[in-house]
Amino acid sequence: GKSLCYQIPALMAGENGGITLVISPLISLMKDQVSALNQAGVHAAYLNSSLTPGQYYKALGYAREGRYPIIYVAPERLLTPEFLDFAVHAKIAMVAVDEAHCVSQWGHDFRPSYMNIAPFVAMLPTRPVLAAFTATATPAVREDILCHLKLQDPEIAVTGFNRENLFFRVLKPTDKKEALLEFIAQHRDESGIVYCSTRKNVEKVTELLKDNGISAARYHAGLEEEERREGQTAFLYDKVKVMVATNAFGMGIDKQNVSYVVHYNMPKNMEAYYQEAGRAGRDGSKAECLLLYGAGDVRTAEFFINNSTEGNEGGPQAIAQRRKIEFDKLDQMKNYCFTSGCLRHYILDYFGEDSPLSCGNCGNCRAEKRIAATLAKPTARPQKTERSLYEMLRSVRLDFAEKAGLPPELIFTDRSLQAMAVTKPQNEHDMMEIPGVSPVKYQMYGKTFLRVIQRNSDRRSGVE
Repeated sequence: GKSLCYQIPALMAGENGGITLVISPLISLMKDQVSALNQAGVHAAYLNSSLTPGQYYKALGYAREGRYPIIYVAPERLLTPEFLDFAVHAKIAMVAVDEAHCVSQWGHDFRPSYMNIAPFVAMLPTRPVLAAFTATATPAVREDILCHLKLQDPEIAVTGFNRENLFFRVLKPTDKKEALLEFIAQHRDESGIVYCSTRKNVEKVTELLKDNGISAARYHAGLEEEERREGQTAFLYDKVKVMVATNAFGMGIDKQNVSYVVHYNMPKNMEAYYQEAGRAGRDGSKAECLLLYGAGDVRTAEFFINNSTEGNEGGPQAIAQRRKIEFDKLDQMKNYCFTSGCLRHYILDYFGEDSPLSCGNCGNCRAEKRIAATLAKPTARPQKTERSLYEMLRSVRLDFAEKAGLPPELIFTDRSLQAMAVTKPQNEHDMMEIPGVSPVKYQMYGKTFLRVIQRNSDRRSGVE
C-alpha cells in the first residue's frame, strides 16, 4: 500500500514526460517493485550495484531517452558523476524517499548514505516534488525526516499503525524448542517466518524443524548467494512452508499469505519487531505474531549494539549518542515483553498513536486463553466444496509463475484465487469483479483461470 502513494503520482507525472526517482535502500526491494510494475504494464528500471557496468550504462541510456516514468535508485548512486549528469539534464518531477526512517539517527536503521538526498536535490536545476514514506516512524523520527531532507512546508499524513488482523502474543517458555514445535504444528499447512537473532540460531532452528518433518529453508548473510536465492524462491513459491532467518530476510519480500511470524529471539528494538511481525497477514487474513522471550536474548542484543559499526561515521561522541539511543530502544523492547497490559496498545503508544487500553485480541488481553479465532481460517477462504478448485487455481498460478520467473503472488494473490474459488466467475465481467484482477492481468492470465473455473463447473454439473 505504501508504494502506491508514490507510484500513482509517478504515473500521472509520467503522462507529461516527468520522471520519478524512488530512493530505496535494498536491492531486493527494488527488484520486486520493478517486477511488479512491469507485470502491471508500467515501464520501470532500477540502478544499483547488482547491475554490471554494461547493464548500468544501458539502463541509464534508456532513462535519458525517457523510457521509464519510474526509476529506482540506491542512495549511494545519487552523487556519482554518471548519475548526476543524467539527473541534471532529465525532467525529474518527483523524488520519493522510501524507508525514510533511514535518514534519522533516532530511526532503527540509520543509513549515512541517506544524507546524500538533500544535497542531491539541491543540485537539480529545478526542485522537484520531494516525498518521504515510512511505515515505522516515531514522532522523533518524523521530526528528523523533516529536518534532514529539508522538506519545505510539507503535507504530513499519518495513517495509523494498527493492523487489526494481527494477533500479538509473548511467551516465556522454559523450552523454546518445544514451544516452537507446538506452535508450528497448529499452523502446519500455513506459511510462516521464524526470525532468529543469530546465524547460529538459524542453523539450529532449521535443523530442529527438518528433524521434525517440517518443510523449512534458512536465510542469513553467511550463506552463499545461490542458497539464499533458492531458499527465498522456494518460500515464495510455497515449496517450503517455513523460512527461518535473521533480519537479513524480509524487506522487499512481498509474500501475501504469511500466516504467522515467530520471533525465536527478542529483537533489539520495537521498530524492527513491528516491521518483521508485520510481514504476516499482508492479504488481510487473520495472522499470529508470537515472540518467544528468553533472558539470553537481552545479552545478545546488547552485544550487537556494543559491536555495531553501522552508522558510526561521526566520531566517538556520535557513536556514544547512537549507542545510548539503541540501549533506550532495547529497554522499551524489554518492557513490551514484560508488560501485563495490552500488547497492541503498547505498540501503538510507542509509535505515538492513541488507542484503547485493551484491544481484547492479544495474548495479554485474552489472558493466554487459546481461542479458536487465532487458529481458524479466515471466513474469506474457500470451504471444503471450493477447496479442490482453489488448489487447481494455485497449480495454474504456479505454472505461470515458474515460466515467467516471478513469485506466484505477482500473478494473482491467494486472496484473488480464494475469491475465484468461492464466486466461480463465468465471464470477463465476473472476473473483473475479483479483487486484484486488472485489465492487464485479465489479458495475461485471467482467460486461462476462467477456463479452469468453467471446466470445473461443467464437471461438477455432469456436463463432461
